[in-house]
Formats: sequence, structure tokens, C-alpha cells
Amino acid sequence: MASEAPAKRQRSSKDVPYRLIYWPGLPGRGEHIRLALEEAGAEYVDTAHLKDGMDDVLAYNSGDKPKDDINIPLFAPPILQHGDLVISQTPNILLYLGPRLGLVTELESDPDGLYRINSLVLTALDGLSNEPHDCHHPIATGLYYEDQKEESKRKAEDYVKNRLPKFLGYFERVSGSKASGDGPWLYGGKLTYADLVLFQCLDGLKFMFPKAMVKLEREGKHEKVFALHKAVAERPRIKSYLESSRRQKYSSGIYRYYEELDFEG
Repeated sequence: MASEAPAKRQRSSKDVPYRLIYWPGLPGRGEHIRLALEEAGAEYVDTAHLKDGMDDVLAYNSGDKPKDDINIPLFAPPILQHGDLVISQTPNILLYLGPRLGLVTELESDPDGLYRINSLVLTALDGLSNEPHDCHHPIATGLYYEDQKEESKRKAEDYVKNRLPKFLGYFERVSGSKASGDGPWLYGGKLTYADLVLFQCLDGLKFMFPKAMVKLEREGKHEKVFALHKAVAERPRIKSYLESSRRQKYSSGIYRYYEELDFEG
């Protein structure tokens, strides 16, 4: 569970709270990391909820942090600090957290499973996070949405009609494969951080393209995918988190709602 300050108690090197550095006011790419930490019940500090949290973000963006001989300069949030380690990039952070939080298959019996899970994560982020972002910023991230509105309409209409069903179809195949195992999960018959990533992508898409997502769910071609979304949302720690103030509302981040982009497909 997130807290506003690290616990004041003696800690071993294995007992240091995680620190997530991310922009306040939107779920964004940091949400994938929050969901992993919340599901595991891990102790962490989320700078998005700190009064001076933006200072941390700006310090890393400007290169003022980290100032040591170990860590490399980082390009942008999300950033994870754990002890002396400071890393960035959502899939990289999840690759680090997954084994530590018990969100991968058993490493001893399935040493290659981590890479299969990572493959699922990269695919979800490519097609169900990065591409939706490009629907409202298809020309340049430095331009306002209003400056590329017509291009956004073309991009969003094509995405909803062609790309979105293609990626949902892929994850439906994954869920129905032998490697998925029993239950609603993507791999190994247990919840992994890949399931949490797919959940967040689907949740954002439900906000961004409600007409298309309702239609796709109603058609019944992706039953396992939508069942996974429901299964994750009903997990006790995730449910508690989603109902809390720690869960930030969708606004100006990756998943944005514009009526003129709300195509049915």
C-alpha cells in the first residue's frame, strides 16, 4: 500500500520500501507499476501523492538526479528507486519487480517464464498503450490535440477498426493456449504482472473508446480477455486500490476521451 513517507524503522537491505517517481494527476505508465506493488501488498512511496513530489520528477528530468557513480542519467518517468538502484522504463521496472513481488511463475521450475511474461507485457504496451496514445497525438507529441484533430480522427478510426481487434484477438489466443494453464490468466496458470498490465490497458481503453469496447465485448469473440479484466478487478487488494483515492482518474494521459474519437468500429 502506498504511503506518504517511508516507514521509520530499522530496515535490512531487503526491507527498503520502493519509491515510485511519476507525474501527479494521471495514471499514465506509472499505473502498471502501482498495480504490481498494490497486488503484492508491498510498502512503497508514490511521489504523485507527495506535496513536493513534482520536485523529484523535475530533478530527474533535468539531470540533477541521480547524483552518484552507480546509476545512469534517466530520460523520463516512471522511475523506480529501491535502495541504491534507480531505474526507468515501465517494462524494465516490472522485469525487476516481478520476481521480487511474486508476480512471475516459479523461477526454479520455469526459469524462462520471466521472458515469456515480458514478451506479453511488451506486446500489450505496444498495441494497447502506445498506439492508443498515438490516436490523439498522431503527428507530434509537442503539438496540442487541437493542432492534429483531423489526423487524430483518421488514426483513431483505423485503430478501433483494425488494430484494436487484432491485439485483443492475440491475447484471446494466448488465454486459450496450453501455456496459459487453468483459470483466466495469461501464463502458467497463475496471476503474473502481465495480467496486471493487460488489465490496465483494457481499463484505459474502456475509458477512451467506450463504444468500441462495449461492441467488442458484446460480440463475444474475446471472452477470455474481458474475463481477465474482471478477474483482476475483483482481486481483494486491487479492488481496494481501485476504490481508493490512490487510484488517479484518467485525464490528460495516455487514455483520453474525446467524443469525436469515440468510434464504434
